[in-house]
Amino acid sequence: MAMQNVFPEALAPLKEADREIYDLIQLEKRRQIRGIELIASENFTSAPVMEALGSALTNKYSEGLPGARYYGGNENIDKIEVLCQKRALAAYRLTEDAWGVNVQPYSGSPANLAVYTALLQPHDRIMGLDLPSGGHLTHGYYTANGKKISATSIFFESLPYKVDPTTGYIDYDKLEEKALDFRPKMIVCGGSAYARDWDYARFREIADKCGAMLMMDMAHISGLVAAEEQAQPFAYCDIVTTTTHKSLRGPRAGMIFFRRGINAKTGQAYDYESRINMAVFPALQGGPHNHQIGALAVALKHAQTPEFKAYQIQTKANAKALGEALVSKGYNLVTGGTDNHLVLWDLRPLGLTGSKMEYLCDLLHITLNKNAVFGDASALSPGGVRIGAPAMTSRGLVEKDFVQIADFLARSVDLCLEVQASHGKMLKDWKKGLVNNAKVDALRAEVEAFAGAFEMPAFTAESVDL
Repeated sequence: MAMQNVFPEALAPLKEADREIYDLIQLEKRRQIRGIELIASENFTSAPVMEALGSALTNKYSEGLPGARYYGGNENIDKIEVLCQKRALAAYRLTEDAWGVNVQPYSGSPANLAVYTALLQPHDRIMGLDLPSGGHLTHGYYTANGKKISATSIFFESLPYKVDPTTGYIDYDKLEEKALDFRPKMIVCGGSAYARDWDYARFREIADKCGAMLMMDMAHISGLVAAEEQAQPFAYCDIVTTTTHKSLRGPRAGMIFFRRGINAKTGQAYDYESRINMAVFPALQGGPHNHQIGALAVALKHAQTPEFKAYQIQTKANAKALGEALVSKGYNLVTGGTDNHLVLWDLRPLGLTGSKMEYLCDLLHITLNKNAVFGDASALSPGGVRIGAPAMTSRGLVEKDFVQIADFLARSVDLCLEVQASHGKMLKDWKKGLVNNAKVDALRAEVEAFAGAFEMPAFTAESVDL
């Protein structure tokens, strides 16, 4: 006789178990289908990745590493994590004797903090790209009045390097000058709003001159690196970190790659592996999220396919087409264009803030984000917006479609300026001019019709139950 389930709700579908959450998920699916997603750090993952994320792997605790867990019952989890590690190395053409990888970080920021915790002492010196120059909070950032924002700036001494204010490119000469004066223990390359590739050879030269370790945070471009559509950091860097959900198109997680073997310069063995593994657990995290690791393994398998290579090529082509279309309309892009998946649009010559552009675009179902531009004093009221191509490329858009998106954005700017002229520059007054605005409604309808014509990678419009 079959046993009765003592928790009948455990077998109920979400729609029955929690209608409120179910309906909100349907609304989010509809928002994604009907909107133009241009946030450079977002993407649409695949159905098999989603399937792994929602699997029984979420039930298991597995503190420790494969073969050395603190709980029993991990024989299958061990195989999954080892497979994920092997696929991570293979995706970036790395050998196990020269590189290792930890796939347990919950996301990119914990991955970076784990590296710092492992390899630095409190108050050691670090240099990363300044936030208004396109860097990330976890690379060390202070506000204009010296307030410490991230754990990196709280626990370590940070001196940011910057871009050239005229060209928007990293000023490597000033970076070298600063590094030789500051003598950091670690230099971090990588950013979240830098549209050009990285000169790793120059970074390595500077790091060697001042005796620093070199770390690359390739979170934004990890998919492009895997497809060899960007310069490769592994030949020059000691440590490479990444998220897995941006251009890599996997689940929301993180990875840390670290050198193994003998350091040719010192003749000593690298000691990164044990220190980084201990920093991830038990220093900073508890049990790894096994559903994320399983889903990451799925994404890394796909990252080694010709289809993935073609996707990354198209992502770059789409970003370039968008940038060129905006420049042709007379707008100003930082560095004048892009080498990767994003463009940074400087709105200051138009008399607009990124906050206003982001707000209006949200009303239009175009999702992008306000972003600091070099020279901005505040990250809360920045002078630009960051626009990325990965997500909409995942939906099948090509260059001509991104030219159309540029037209939507140009019309959005015109509407911003029109309302600013009629209602004033103060944000609260300006917002009033968008309420019941017929032009907003008309443009939103065009955007929704445009976006709705493209498929989603993991679900269909018909699956939205509203």
